[in-house]
Amino acid sequence: MFYRSLRLAASLAIAVVTTTAHADSHAAGDAVKGKKVFKKCAACHNIGEGAKIKVGPPLTDVVGRKAASFDGFKYGKSIAAAGEAGLVWSEEELFDYLVNPKNFLRAKLENKKAKSKMAFRLKKEQDRADVIAYLKSLNM
Repeated sequence: MFYRSLRLAASLAIAVVTTTAHADSHAAGDAVKGKKVFKKCAACHNIGEGAKIKVGPPLTDVVGRKAASFDGFKYGKSIAAAGEAGLVWSEEELFDYLVNPKNFLRAKLENKKAKSKMAFRLKKEQDRADVIAYLKSLNM
């Protein structure tokens, strides 16, 4: 019984450390570095005042915006469903989405057939944190 309790306590400690490290990675973003990382995104997304729709929607004010809510952009069914279900682009949600948009939507919607029109991924945690810091700095 003692060892079972000890294992449970150790598992909880690991979970707390992992969660804290995950949350801290969002806070460590550098907007200046994120502007450079965003160049990878610029092929499909515009930013700034008066940004126009490209392959993807403009990302100005994306942090805090409801998913699939930029007026005039034709979103895919899965991301639209996530928005209708209440998905809001918090820093954490964006951080998780940018790793693998398709897998993110499949998990959010609990639908293994969910798809994403966005195939691009930012695998490096620091790149994701930096680009999110940059996007957040653009909120008007």
